[in-house]
Amino acid sequence: MPDPSHAVPTRSRLLEIVDAMAGQPVVLLADLVADRFITGVPKRISREAPVLILSLESETLIPGGGANAVANVHALGGRPLPVGVVGDDASGRGLVELFRDRGIATDGLVEIPGYRTPTKTRILGGGRHAIKQQIVRYDAEQPLPPDPGRDAEVLRRLEAAAAEAPVAVLSDYGYGAVEPAALAVLRQSLKGAGTVLCDSRYRLRDFSGMDAGTPNEEEAEGLLGGPLAEDGVALAAQGRRLLDGLEARFLLVTRGSRGMALFDEGGLCQLPVHGTDQVADVTGAGDTVIGTFALAVAAGATPLEATLLANYAGGIVVMKLGTATLDRDELIHAVNTDARPLEELRWVRS
Repeated sequence: MPDPSHAVPTRSRLLEIVDAMAGQPVVLLADLVADRFITGVPKRISREAPVLILSLESETLIPGGGANAVANVHALGGRPLPVGVVGDDASGRGLVELFRDRGIATDGLVEIPGYRTPTKTRILGGGRHAIKQQIVRYDAEQPLPPDPGRDAEVLRRLEAAAAEAPVAVLSDYGYGAVEPAALAVLRQSLKGAGTVLCDSRYRLRDFSGMDAGTPNEEEAEGLLGGPLAEDGVALAAQGRRLLDGLEARFLLVTRGSRGMALFDEGGLCQLPVHGTDQVADVTGAGDTVIGTFALAVAAGATPLEATLLANYAGGIVVMKLGTATLDRDELIHAVNTDARPLEELRWVRS
């Protein structure tokens, strides 16, 4: 008997899911990052050194890292419930203020005196009426020092937030706020059966037992110890190995210009990239993918339906400069205008 979760949805079904996203709660335990963008117009070459001098135009603080996944859930009409750590510095206060201005709950955020909130500063330059190009980026990073009391408080706030949501995201950028102990808390606290999704840059295997992971191609190849196969049957077999090793129900691998690959115990479905492979900026695209995927699952989507919507969302944000989000209308437009028939999607058995 065909697996109902493998059934290719209609566009009307995808639009129903987008409508159902409104107000859906998603808890996100995340390494919260501040993305700072400084833009300017070239003025001259410095006499002090062979470097460009910019005349400052603007300076903007935007939610980055796991905070960008939070922002994407909110932009699509969901109700994100972020849990994480910020410092009492300008970046930390700025992130909290940005969340409050958007009506995002902040009671899951733990402020740590003296902690430096991870901040990625990008300096961009270009003509006054031209697209600005990134010249340099510098990161201010401080991994969280060991503190059992703080970790216990984060888990306590995670437990409280999870009681309101059927889906949780673990967004691990390696700064220390997201630890494997969170899995047990979520299993006990999420509404209903609960679904736990994980995006970990360095240690996805440490979160074995999650429902799904969303590694990019490089991360998936690191887990396999070699390149992903070109042949569909061989790739499906690799996906089976990944699922077994991670003890996961399904896996969504983002592959850049190759689109996405969704693996479950029944096989593999490959999705071509939405839009064009000539991207403007990939900054934060993975956060958009997991945020959209999680919100779609919260709205009742199957993994394939959620993957299709995440693929549309990722294709939209990579055409925007900087750390970007998309809104509900943009997602609806993408579903309605995609010229490729959904019926062409095929599953390859592992």
